Amino acid sequence: MSVRAFTEALGRRMVGGIEEFGYGAALLAESLWWLIAGRTRDQPVRLSAVAGEMVRVGVAAIPVVGILAFANGVMMAMQGIYTLQDFGAESQVIPGLALSISREFASLIVGIVVAGRSGSAIAARIGAMQMSQEIDALRVMGINPVRHLVAPILLALLVMMPALTVLAAALALTGGGLLCAWELHMSLATFWEQSLAAVETPDIWQGLAKSLVFAVLITLVACINGFSTSGGAEGLGMRTTRSVVLCIATIVVADMIFTFFLSR
Repeated sequence: MSVRAFTEALGRRMVGGIEEFGYGAALLAESLWWLIAGRTRDQPVRLSAVAGEMVRVGVAAIPVVGILAFANGVMMAMQGIYTLQDFGAESQVIPGLALSISREFASLIVGIVVAGRSGSAIAARIGAMQMSQEIDALRVMGINPVRHLVAPILLALLVMMPALTVLAAALALTGGGLLCAWELHMSLATFWEQSLAAVETPDIWQGLAKSLVFAVLITLVACINGFSTSGGAEGLGMRTTRSVVLCIATIVVADMIFTFFLSR
């Protein structure tokens, strides 16, 4: 590939990325507008649609989130204890575990699970509607696709992501506490007492704020890829895969930015 061809391809990618960013910002603004002002226009976001999305993206994800959070808590406690044993400071694993889970890993686990599980489903569902011209039919009937499809998903994720984060933190600490009780010969009540003493309110708010940002990112990335679907079954598969990859990538990058600014 020549330098000119490489530069042209890079420029097209950059322009496409800027266009997607702008489209996502417009999609977010329109969704929030319908959630806030839709009732004044006699076109409110239906609560039944929001409840259905909450079940799909939140309640149905509880088993997977619970198992992964519990296993991650055990793994983190195991690594912390065995690493700090060399320095005779294995008791310090408890505050480290409490802070890292509440600030970081609970929201990150939930974000990745929901991105992989629900982000792909949202992109596939909207993409199938796009290819079958159901979205055009909604416009013909006077139904705004953003109000009908995107706003309920956004509100459902904004509610369920913090709830799943709290659940994941509790289960991860429980898993880590069981291992600490076994390895450090202490009671589970003592573990919880020391964990709660180490965690402060800003640590909890940091994890919840991350979960809200992850909810917005998953919604926008999945919906953008869904609305951009074309090319039949192959195009739908590519957009679904792209949605999952971009959701996880944006979540990890956003988490890195949060950690850089909030942990200094």
